[in-house]
Formats: sequence, C-alpha cells, structure tokens
Amino acid sequence: MAKESWVTEFPDMERSDLIALRKTLDGAYREFSREHGDLIESFFDPLLSFLVWFENLLISSPWLLILAIITGLAYAASRSWKLCLGVVCSLLTIGYFGMWENTMRTLSVITVCTLLSLVLGIPIGIAMARSDRVQKLVTPMLDIMQTMPAFVYLIPVVMLLGIGKIPGVIAVVIYAIPPVIRLTNLGIRLVDKEVLEAATAYGASPWQRLWGVQLPLAMPTIMAGINQTIMMALAMVVIASMIGVKGLGQPVLKSITNQYFTLGLLNGLAIVALAIIFDRVSQAYARRTQKHLGGAEHA
Repeated sequence: MAKESWVTEFPDMERSDLIALRKTLDGAYREFSREHGDLIESFFDPLLSFLVWFENLLISSPWLLILAIITGLAYAASRSWKLCLGVVCSLLTIGYFGMWENTMRTLSVITVCTLLSLVLGIPIGIAMARSDRVQKLVTPMLDIMQTMPAFVYLIPVVMLLGIGKIPGVIAVVIYAIPPVIRLTNLGIRLVDKEVLEAATAYGASPWQRLWGVQLPLAMPTIMAGINQTIMMALAMVVIASMIGVKGLGQPVLKSITNQYFTLGLLNGLAIVALAIIFDRVSQAYARRTQKHLGGAEHA
C-alpha cells in the first residue's frame, strides 16, 4: 500500500514543515522591513520629491505649452510633420474627454521610470558586453525578472515601502528594465570586430572605442531596447495603480471594480494613444540614427 501511495501521489513536503518554512521566511522579511524600511524609504526621498515636482509641473503648466513642448520633441526626434500632427490630434482628443490631468500624471511616471531604466540598464548592458562573466551572472536574473508575474513584484515592495508613488516606480522599473539591458549588450557585441581593430590601430583607448565606435554603431539596437522598455512601463500603469500610483490606470481599475465600461474604454484608449506616440517617435528617431550612421560609413 505504501508503495502504491508513493506512485500515485507526488512525495511533497509535510504541510506542517511547509507552514513553518513560510512563517520563517515571512517573519524574516517583516523583521528586515521593520529594521531597514525607514532607511530605505529615506534613500528614495529625493526621487519622490523629483517625481512630485515633475508631476505638479506638468499639471500646473498651461496645456498649450505642454502640447507645444511634446510636439517639438516629437519633431526633433522624427522630423515628420505627419507624426507631429498625429501627436497633436491624440493629445487634444485626450484633453477633450477630460483625461488631461491623469495623462500628465501617467506621463510623469513613465518619463521618470524610463530615465531610471536607462541610467541603470545601459551601464549594466555595457558591463555585460565587456565581460562574459558578468553576462552569465546577470542573464538568469533578467530571465527571472521577465518571467515573474507582474503582481509578484508588488508584494515585497509594498511590504517594505507601503503604498505610494515610489513602490509603483520601483515595480515598473523592475518590470521594464530587462529589454534595454539585453539589447545594449547585444548591440555592442554585434559591432564588427574589424572596426574595433581599426580603432585600436589608430591608438584609441578602450574608453574611446566604447564612446566613439561601439555605442554609436549599437545605437539602433539600443533604441529598440529603449522602445520596448517604454512599452513595458506603460503596460504596468494599471497594475501600479493598485498600489497608489495615480494616472490613467486608476480609472481603468475603478471601471473593473464597478463595471464602468465607457470609463475603462476611454482611459484604456488614452494609454494606447500614449504608447503609440512613444513607439512611433522612438522608432522614427532610431531610423534617423541608422540612416545617419549608414551615410557616415558610406562616406
């Protein structure tokens, strides 16, 4: 009978032992949160201050000024009046339906999260490209970050820092940073070795090769990573609204809990509009960069 039981039922841990293990780990994390939570929270205070200031700046500034700045940035990146017209029409439609303030809140969070992802991710990608050992160490961590369900990120962050903007920003950055790390590493590794040998022959130092040769040639691939990071950050907007991040995600969450179809649809379309704007502008800039590099190489 014992043998038959072993064959039909998977030999798992005793329930009492599993409960004890969970209690031990949960207790250790709670103790860590009590001891170091305030210190970690104070470390992020400058980021919180900047995020609040930037959000208030976007909300309190005249909408015409914000519209002109965003359109100007889109034109500087794309050199396309058609794309700029699409940006203007999208933002005017968003404002007309009363979603301007929430859009500005979402825009501030996405901008800060993207900048943080670039500041942290590009150096890590460069380190991976320059060292196989670093790549072997970081790649499994990126695999975990990309396959872990997004809701799981919220549990330790909320236990440590509570509800608010900073936990949401941390969760978004963890979710969105892997593409820029991977594609920075890939772009630098794909640079032609003959080009690097030529730069070395002209007496370029490793730092000069990185900044003058590898990063410019890898820029189209890096831009693809930046594009994916922005898209993934926008995908986390609704989930981050569960822990107090204001913006377009909160009305969508409200529409789910109260079954407000139109409210969820309009705010969801506003998120889609922002995603399309970011996507088209970043892709246009990447194409311009690639054409510039192609022309330089041809010359």
